[in-house]
Amino acid sequence: MAEEVIKLTKKGGSTLKDKVMEILPEGGNLNLCLTCGACSSGCPATGLHDMDPRKFLRMAALGMDEEIKNSPWIWCCSMCQRCIYVCPMKIDIPQLVFNARKTVPREERPKGILASCDMALRSDTCSAMGTNEEDFQFVVEDVLEEYREAQPEFKDMQAPINKEGAYFFLNQNSREPVTEPDEMVPLWKILHLVGADWTYGTKGWAAENYCMFLADDDAWKHIVEVKAKAVDDLGCKVWLNTE
Repeated sequence: MAEEVIKLTKKGGSTLKDKVMEILPEGGNLNLCLTCGACSSGCPATGLHDMDPRKFLRMAALGMDEEIKNSPWIWCCSMCQRCIYVCPMKIDIPQLVFNARKTVPREERPKGILASCDMALRSDTCSAMGTNEEDFQFVVEDVLEEYREAQPEFKDMQAPINKEGAYFFLNQNSREPVTEPDEMVPLWKILHLVGADWTYGTKGWAAENYCMFLADDDAWKHIVEVKAKAVDDLGCKVWLNTE
């Protein structure tokens, strides 16, 4: 049986790994890999597209930048950082993945993530579903009224919007008010039972940030700034993001 030959495409100069090491504290420990496989054992993306974190890191170490750039696996990583948690050397593989994504032209990045990022940029709600302020407020108030009537033990439950000075500013995944509004209620009940002082904002209420997963730094920053401003404008103390 003929052995598979791996061809390296490195043409000299700084590799992706070298560039990432320059921007991370301690170089992200990217040169400390023991090839123990702990990262792969805990990674939910292990095995997808015949890839795992250990193999990805070894390819980066070998300068296989083009192979990394063209691998669909870099878009499977959820940035959960479980690999760092279990790694005895605390190697920052997610940052390597993130910067690999940045090497792909923006228009060639996964269309679902790209479209969700661009949709969030269109409104100060930051909703990847494109939900505007009026629709969000209507859904929240409608669902609240329904549950107050259906469950008398929660007749005093609140779901405030734009409450100035509330302690918590709550974010909500924008899929829920659009497609699964009942999924918002369990958290409302918890906040009600513990007597939490909280609010939504009509601006910056969407919890998700697909621009981060797209590796679009400018768009990611914009989304965070819009949300942070919404928190500050209402004078809230804690920004509570459910994502």
